[in-house]
Amino acid sequence: MNPSNETELLSPAGNWDCARAAIAAGADAIFFGLPAFNARLRADNFTQDDLPELMAFLHKHGVKGFLTMNTLIFTGELQAAARQLRLAEEAGVDAFIIQDLGLAQMAARLAPNIEIHASTQMTITAPDGLRFVETILPLKRAVLARELSVKEIGKFNAARETTDPGYSSTPLEVFVHGALCVAYSGQCLTSESLGQRSANRGECAQACRMPYELVVDGVTREMGDTRYLLSPQDLAAVDLIPDLVEAGVKSYKIEGRLKSPEYVAAVTRVYRKALDDAAARTGESQADAAAASSPVSAADRYQLEMTFSRGLSTGWLAGTNHPYLTHGRYGKKRGPFIGTISAIGKNWLEFKPGEQAVPLKPGDGIVIDEGLDRNHEQGGRLFKVEGHRLTIDRLAKIDLMRLEPGQAIHKTADPALESELRKFWKNAKLSEKKAPLHLVVAGRPGLPLTLSSGSISVQSKEALSEASNRPLDLETLHAQLGRLGNTPYELASLENRLEGMCHLPLSQLNALRRELINQLPDDPHQVSPAKQPAESYDDLLPDSTPSPIGEEPKLAVLTRSLEQVEAALECGIETIYCDFEDPRRYREAVALKERSPQSSIFLATPRIIKPNEHGFLKHIASLSPDGLLLRNLAALHYYKDRNEFRKVGDFSLNVANPVTAKLLKESAQLERLTISYDLNINQVLDLVAGTPPAWLELTLHQHMPLFHMEHCVFCTFMSKGTSYKDCGRPCEKHEVHLRDRVGQLHRLHADVGCRNTLFNGRAQTGAAFYERLRSQGLENFRLELLDESRSEALALIRRYHALLKGQTSASELLATLPALSKLGVTEGTLA
Repeated sequence: MNPSNETELLSPAGNWDCARAAIAAGADAIFFGLPAFNARLRADNFTQDDLPELMAFLHKHGVKGFLTMNTLIFTGELQAAARQLRLAEEAGVDAFIIQDLGLAQMAARLAPNIEIHASTQMTITAPDGLRFVETILPLKRAVLARELSVKEIGKFNAARETTDPGYSSTPLEVFVHGALCVAYSGQCLTSESLGQRSANRGECAQACRMPYELVVDGVTREMGDTRYLLSPQDLAAVDLIPDLVEAGVKSYKIEGRLKSPEYVAAVTRVYRKALDDAAARTGESQADAAAASSPVSAADRYQLEMTFSRGLSTGWLAGTNHPYLTHGRYGKKRGPFIGTISAIGKNWLEFKPGEQAVPLKPGDGIVIDEGLDRNHEQGGRLFKVEGHRLTIDRLAKIDLMRLEPGQAIHKTADPALESELRKFWKNAKLSEKKAPLHLVVAGRPGLPLTLSSGSISVQSKEALSEASNRPLDLETLHAQLGRLGNTPYELASLENRLEGMCHLPLSQLNALRRELINQLPDDPHQVSPAKQPAESYDDLLPDSTPSPIGEEPKLAVLTRSLEQVEAALECGIETIYCDFEDPRRYREAVALKERSPQSSIFLATPRIIKPNEHGFLKHIASLSPDGLLLRNLAALHYYKDRNEFRKVGDFSLNVANPVTAKLLKESAQLERLTISYDLNINQVLDLVAGTPPAWLELTLHQHMPLFHMEHCVFCTFMSKGTSYKDCGRPCEKHEVHLRDRVGQLHRLHADVGCRNTLFNGRAQTGAAFYERLRSQGLENFRLELLDESRSEALALIRRYHALLKGQTSASELLATLPALSKLGVTEGTLA
């Protein structure tokens, strides 16, 4: 093994108890949030008043504290965000974990003493994406997307070494344990679209954990007990720690700011053991490391699964295996698999045990998997355990008539383990980390001895004399000055600048040490308020001087088939975006432009680019389109200096405030930017008021992309394969929808990288707000098609074209829209 840097174990803390549990279990750092601007608003969270005390507590025990500000920032929140940045610096926070690029730029300006860590919400999936962020921000850490494999993570360091000498050495951080989002973090719009609760704002409603039906070519497919089609198992990468160390990962992150302190304690101490073992094996050959036994015991694994799990997997880290990650049988906490029912009595069950023995005792909780809606499943506490026979507490009121042999039993509660973990973190004696003391000793015979530490110095009352036989040497000085006892300091370094053969009584040397310590802070971990920079973030804002509304409004159309391109050309649309599942058909789309010379064909990049997927970007450029619709950070970097193309940034870049808009437009040389789909109409108007309107484009009609995910529903539930290599490509042969709990059908598409997008079955329109948007000077609008036929596309485009030309009113348009869609139209997230 050859780890490239020192590792760090990073644990979650939703409250004070979790912070203490993390320290007791061996965390090097914790991450936490405040009531605003963090992606876990349902956690207890700390208050701004807690910050100084929390940071002093952490630093006293040698632990760092990272503040999560990993949400999008709206225009009206910039002042509040600036205040929070300054407060964090005053309190001594070690790092910000940030999603919004504009906020990160503000942090660099307003709190320059705090490190900036790119959140996983920033969707960094390729070295080029990281490089783009590095060129615009003083980045100190990058939290990579959870969909990367160990092999792909290793490409980040390889890119630095072989492809571009300009690559910096930004340390990498990965999630190694906890719940997995099925959608790419920062790219999930489900909660926003279905319930105005944005995941990009910390309000995820966990729609991925709900049951869905699979509808193939209009027919509901019988799936048995497979109902949770979008709910992945939890991540447990404890066995991959050596591989991640080898790949150059610095920080190992545990998910769980909504979890209990018992969960934090159990998971942290297991990963502490794994990381320490990996560090101890530094320098071993790969063969020796592979042959070594795992430091993680069966009891450790049991604790990982028992404290919280929906089943444990290695996620994407070990590579693509869709059915392994998302089996679809449940979406809630499960705990260890005990076995299957073999016999049923009056108040007891007998079971056939699984491969791994699970300890059982009276008082433990179980649940029985009957293949039903998980809200109606049965379970309870055990009253008696006799071998493989379980007697269930009568209070559980289990209907034994519903049970059948073969049904699975899981263990959901272990009071004894919970009690042990609670005692562990509550009673642990937390070791304090003493502050390092750096001393300098200077003087010569005839002058006093000067003892100094930084700007503080003291002098001996007597002058140094000439030593006759035992002069003060480094060993003697270290022995006397290192006697720091119960002080909060420990001697870290000692520089001897004495000249000649010097002598001073040891009693005076000891007195000098005490005098110096008395002048040092009693609490070296107490942070002195940082000197606030004079700068504001005003010059990070674009010049938004109001200009008269002169430009005619323009309608761009996003198409997903050649038929739709033809419809847009027939309508004389000037800007046509092509977003095809098969980019090989882009060539035909570009060729169609000859029919309408006034139209410009823009080709959309994939939403996600992973290592070694630059071929997609190269292919798109080779087709010589008029422009590009850029959807990710890697594409921004790849095309940054390609001035032969017009370039538009898409909604997936998450532009929610003017600071982000200016930063992206200038650094990526973009013609304009699509407004984030997380904004409602008032937030859109605020953004337009603070940004040159010509920079912005608003999607006026669309089927909102709910989930964008590495998980492939087609492969998992419509094939016997595990990846694109053996799935048979059912996505190319069938029209697939998912039906949610209220009966709404949502269209499922696969892209060129086999990533799935689930589109809201109900279209969203902003037509009712069109006049307000025009009055603010907005001139660029977009209509997005999904699966409309040529005739349906023509009708829809013509209606919106008429709205922009003033030939029809918003109310007249809205009155006709439902007829164009079997599922109806809503104002959606703009309302």
